[in-house]
Amino acid sequence: MSWARGRTASGTIVTGVIEAEALHPRAALGADEAAGAPVALADLTLLAPVVPGKFIGLWNNYKAAAKKGGQAHPTHPLWFLKACTSLAGPGDAVVIPESAGRVIFEGELGIVIGRPCKDATEAEAEAAILGYTCVNDITSLDVLSADSSFAQWTRAKSFDGFGVVGPVIATDLDWRSLVIKVLVDGRERQSYEASDMILTPPQIVRLLSQDMTLNPGDVIACGTSLGARPVKAGQVVEVVIDGIGAVGVTMVGPTGAT
Repeated sequence: MSWARGRTASGTIVTGVIEAEALHPRAALGADEAAGAPVALADLTLLAPVVPGKFIGLWNNYKAAAKKGGQAHPTHPLWFLKACTSLAGPGDAVVIPESAGRVIFEGELGIVIGRPCKDATEAEAEAAILGYTCVNDITSLDVLSADSSFAQWTRAKSFDGFGVVGPVIATDLDWRSLVIKVLVDGRERQSYEASDMILTPPQIVRLLSQDMTLNPGDVIACGTSLGARPVKAGQVVEVVIDGIGAVGVTMVGPTGAT
């Protein structure tokens, strides 16, 4: 099953389940209750499939990247928050502000929470996962390292549009079989297997639920692996995960020019 969110020609925003080339509205994300007549996908502009209350990102969660960087495997997620205003969706233009300097893409698997979760067991954590989506955790390297006394994780990752999510939330996926790819102007620039994660999605959710209550719609980006690279204005960056789809954005300069 795939959950999506879209805008109709009249400006109405609809969340629901995709079936037979139509979006079938639901009362809420993850709900069974219908909330209107189906809308043809051709009549919708797809948006990020969820507006998260919390947008959480992880660092150092892949074995290959940890080995290359000489980093120990974490036993608890090393996490930061992205501002909810960083959210972007399929086909959006993402502005690179002058203050951001060097910017990189980070293709990632995203977890979407479907039910409240606090101090969960691993089984409860797994049951709290509604599904998975594609994430591009765009990051300003210059901002991140600008102050030697304080790594600015949240600022570096929270510029408007730097949290790309979509195109759908796919349920009933085996995350272990997924491969995360990034294409820049159609050329593959990153590709790695989700099975190389240090902390698995159920472990991530269980451990984060010890730190905070996770609510329906919260998004957790599972971290990236080798291959994240700089991007510049004019380039189209797509995160592709078979079974979920592709979410692409166009990078633009601070005046909107490419």
